[in-house]
Amino acid sequence: MSEPHDTRFALPAVDDPGSTEAGVILLGLDPDRLLAGLGVARLADDAAVVTQVVDQARHGAGGFTMAALVDSGAGHWRALRDELGEPPSTSSPGSLRRTWADRLERVAAAVPGAGAATVAYLTACALRRTEVDQLADRRADGKESPDVVPEVPAG
Repeated sequence: MSEPHDTRFALPAVDDPGSTEAGVILLGLDPDRLLAGLGVARLADDAAVVTQVVDQARHGAGGFTMAALVDSGAGHWRALRDELGEPPSTSSPGSLRRTWADRLERVAAAVPGAGAATVAYLTACALRRTEVDQLADRRADGKESPDVVPEVPAG
């Protein structure tokens, strides 16, 4: 008998849309980068361009400050988060891509007229809702310094 197959690291199907893989990448970003990306997505609705602008802002280039982008995204997130619903309560191993695709459809339906990058960043924020809510609420309450870079744990 063969052992059960571990699907946590399964490759995507050949016919899966590229947006699903982009979503998996977005889900790995820190909450501040997700909110900053959401702030930029309202200006330039291309997920790759948004990610580059956020990265440039983190390094002090590109004409935007990270604090301004996070504040913009946090405001946008707080305005829309109730319309997006709660994240799924459980996720079985290997279902990240399926969870992404399902939530992406729900977010697109909840925010008609939003562009692809806005929907992608809103979806990532919705799936990482607890962390994103905490950061957005701390920013709104003035408890989160806009110039503090999140601490990276030793690894």
